This record gives sequence, structure tokens and C-alpha cells, in this order.
Amino acid sequence: MGEILGVGCSHGPHIQFLDEDMANVLRRTLRSESTPAELKDPANWPAEMRAEWGDDGGIRAAQTHRATLMAGYRAARAAIDEFRPDFVLIFGDDQYENFRLDIIPPFCVYALAEMPAEPFKPSAGLGASANIWNKPTDTVITVPGHREAAMEITERLVHRGFDVACAFEFNHAESLNHAFTRTVVYLDMDLQGFNYPIIPFHVNCYGSNLRVREKDRPAGPFAPPPSPPAWRCYDLGKEIAGIISASPWRAVVIGSSSWSHATLTRKHHYLYPDVEADRARLAEIRSGDLRVWRDLTPEEILNSGQHEILNWVCLAGAMEGRTPRILSYAETYLFNSSKAVVVFPPS
Repeated sequence: MGEILGVGCSHGPHIQFLDEDMANVLRRTLRSESTPAELKDPANWPAEMRAEWGDDGGIRAAQTHRATLMAGYRAARAAIDEFRPDFVLIFGDDQYENFRLDIIPPFCVYALAEMPAEPFKPSAGLGASANIWNKPTDTVITVPGHREAAMEITERLVHRGFDVACAFEFNHAESLNHAFTRTVVYLDMDLQGFNYPIIPFHVNCYGSNLRVREKDRPAGPFAPPPSPPAWRCYDLGKEIAGIISASPWRAVVIGSSSWSHATLTRKHHYLYPDVEADRARLAEIRSGDLRVWRDLTPEEILNSGQHEILNWVCLAGAMEGRTPRILSYAETYLFNSSKAVVVFPPS
């Protein structure tokens, strides 16, 4: 019988870049003509946001944010090493990297024997290049995959009514997209090597809010397909856990994403995330009853800018009945999204 260790974490770019760059998204929003003039004045920000900004533009807060999360990732890595998995399955999203207008599947299993990855690639979204390890930004590494398990999971999901896609090569991307790459990088914070085979599992978190390049948009009415609903993500994760449990494999299952994103939270004029909604998710984790995430509506998710939480909802389904241990939680108004690292005990 198989065994599963669960991990929830973030792939947000911030902590791999320098302190002075971590609030670049906020700085860009403050320069935007669409940001109301009164919100460009810190005096009109929430008190906690002003305190985080401080008198140094958030530099000290950046150091604390990174240190908090690095401790969580190191603890999660220790749990993975102790567990000794045969493979690591990662639920992650695609942001117009591998899937574009020719095909945008709701779910896709990557059945690759190995994958090129660029762990120190600059972040266009953050507007940052230099990394905390001072590694060359054009570094390319090879990440091992587990094609056998990926094909087995795909076959059994389809037989059980989950119409997932399966990819044996990249579509548009030249290397593994950032949701999976940064998950691996952060679980290898000390650059000792992460040689566990991975199965990237794409979830279309952005749905109709996918940011399609203007030059790619077809003429006339157009909207990308919607995201799968939370209940479908939860049920899919639960089914995957059943498949792995009936197999001979030991697997780590990871849900990778931050929660509310400032850049997706319209009600705050894209200046800061929905911290209150994130606190609600954290309280639900502490309660151990994550089945409530199955009932999250598309409207709730959109209103709070929590699009990417669908990756965690897949994990929650896989971990049904288990209470996780919170390794770290870094709440923020400045760095686009609050981030958590949790581990679910093996079973």
C-alpha cells in the first residue's frame, strides 16, 4: 500500500530576490494612473500596512518575511527527506507559460522523464533579477520526472470520470514553469540538491482571468475558459490520494501557491491583498476541517483574489481527514500575497 505526505506552500517569487526588490509590485501599482490618488499616500493605507512599510520602504519587513518562510521550507524539506518519497506530485498553475490559446486544459498531468528548469530566472512580474544566492540568472538544471506514476495516475483518473489531459512534452514553454520550479527551489533553500522525481500537475487557476497577451487575442468577443470549480478540485485531489494509497509508491503531494494576491484584488484597487480572507483560510487550516474549501464559490475566490488557492483545494481533498502542522505563516500587505508552509502527517 502506498503512503502520502502532504505539503502546502507558496511559489511566490519574492523570497528568492533581494530585500529592496520585494515590494516592487506595490511600487509599480503606486505609479499606475489607475490607482486612486488618495491611495498613493501611505497615510490612507490600513494601519498594519503603514507599519509594515515603516520608514525604510519595507526593507526590514522583507527580511522578516523571507526569514519566516525560509524556516518553514527548511522544516518541510526535513519532513520530505525523512519520508523518502518515490516521487513528488505538485499541484501548480500556469500563467500563459506552457498553455496558450491553442489549448488551456482545466487539469493536465506532465508525464515527462526529465524537465529543464531555470531556477534563478528573473521575475518579470516582480521586476527583479538578482537572487539571494548570487547565482547566474541563465542557469539551467534538469529535474527528474516519474513518467510511470504520471501515466498510472492519468489512466485511473480518466477511468474514474476525471477528464484530465496528459502531456509528454512541453507545449509552448522551453522550461518548467515557475509554479513548479520555484516550489522545488524553495524546498532546496540551501541548494543541496532536490533529486526526488516530480510530477507537475497543472490546475487552470486563472480561468477567465488569464492574462492573455494583447497581440494574441482573437478579434471579436473573447474570454479564456473558466477555472474548474473548487468542488471538482477537491474531489480530484481526493481521488488522486486514493490512487496513490492503492499503489506501491510513497509520494509527497504538494499544493503550491500563495493565497490572496494584491494584483488580483480589485476591491483594494490592486494595492494590497485580502488579508482578512487569508486569515479565514488560516483559521480553517487550524481547525483541521478543510472540506469547507470544497464549497468555495468562484465569486468568493474572485472577490478575494485567491485564484491560485485551487492548488491548495486539490491538496485539501487529498489530505481529507488530516490536520496539518503550520510550519510558517507570513502575512503581508506589501509583498503581493500572504504565504504559508504547512505539512500534513503521512498516512
